[in-house]
Amino acid sequence: MSGLSLKCGDCGAHLRTVEEAQEHAELTNHSNFVESTEAVLNLICASCAKPCRSKTESELHTKRTGHAEFVDRTAESSKPIDLEAPKAVPVESTEEGALGETSQSGEMAVPEVNKSLLEELESMGFPLPRATRALHYSGNSSIEAAINWVIEHENDPDIDEMPMVPINVKIEDAKPALTPEEIKIKAHELRERARKKKEEEEKKTEREREKERIRIGKELLEAKRIEEDNERKRIIALRKAEKEEEKRAREKIRQRLEEDKAERRRRLGLPPQDPEVSKPAVTPVVQEKKSMLPTKPATKAERMRDCLRALKHNHKEEDAKVKRAFQTLLTYVGNVARNPDEEKFRKVRLNNASFQERVGSMKGGIEFLEICGFEKIEGGAFLFLPRDKVDMAVLNTAGSELNSAIANPFFGVL
Repeated sequence: MSGLSLKCGDCGAHLRTVEEAQEHAELTNHSNFVESTEAVLNLICASCAKPCRSKTESELHTKRTGHAEFVDRTAESSKPIDLEAPKAVPVESTEEGALGETSQSGEMAVPEVNKSLLEELESMGFPLPRATRALHYSGNSSIEAAINWVIEHENDPDIDEMPMVPINVKIEDAKPALTPEEIKIKAHELRERARKKKEEEEKKTEREREKERIRIGKELLEAKRIEEDNERKRIIALRKAEKEEEKRAREKIRQRLEEDKAERRRRLGLPPQDPEVSKPAVTPVVQEKKSMLPTKPATKAERMRDCLRALKHNHKEEDAKVKRAFQTLLTYVGNVARNPDEEKFRKVRLNNASFQERVGSMKGGIEFLEICGFEKIEGGAFLFLPRDKVDMAVLNTAGSELNSAIANPFFGVL
């Protein structure tokens, strides 16, 4: 198969024609060319129709413009090269020598670049490794090409490392195409261009960040609104459940009161109350029957319960104090029940500060102890329960009533 391109043995570039090989040799001083059956790539950008002759060119184009779609027209444009055209370099004369040297020597060395261009780049402030790398990979063509290469590859990790090539690669010095003043002006223009390009990229990046911040802010606001709606619904449902629970509790209290009334009527020997009869009509009948029938005295348990209800009713705005009074009375009763022989548990000083704060100041507290059997002695200075009057059944009943009053949150409310 005839050759489709010429390949530079020094840098690996593929060239379509002998004329391109001559131009490449003039720009880079490379002289090692061989005929290749590999066609030169012809990638056309689908967005802007820019031709790219290698994967590297297409990647750089994508990096600069963001265009990533290319049409491969290599097969359409490839054709055998014409070797009859004037040759710029003796390809055959140098092919074997160059290949022999490359195969024989595996040593690497720093490439020789145009010293004049290297000095000018160093005078502009570029480090030696970066300047050497830029001149080598741009073909030592010009200051502008070297600076453009630096701009395109400034983010490479090895940008400041000295390049290494096979030891046989040699580059002759070329005369600078521009004067020092023109070079400085050109370098300034290139730097300004690079600075503006960088500023534009930074502005674009900042705009994208601002859009992202706005988007995130909107999402956070929406999430907060949804959370507030869910919290509001939860509170409404909780309040509704509390109202239902309160309604059920009131109904239970009402039923309990009705049962208590029925139990009292039963203990007093009265007939059950007719539910169809209204309350105002029932009251005089009950009073009339009570006057006609012998009344049974209330038991101590009922008197204790009434005393505790009166205490709760008299101090209905002080739930904490009422509960503490109930617990204190339960302690007094429990101590006597467990240690009936200990006089210190059966005698209470009425002017004791702790007793007055917890029980004495509460209307009904002392009365409850008197129902349990305590008596005032020494001119009302003490409450005393004589040993022979300690009734365990009464004390147990008092403990039960106190426990019931403490445990029932609706005790004495209605």
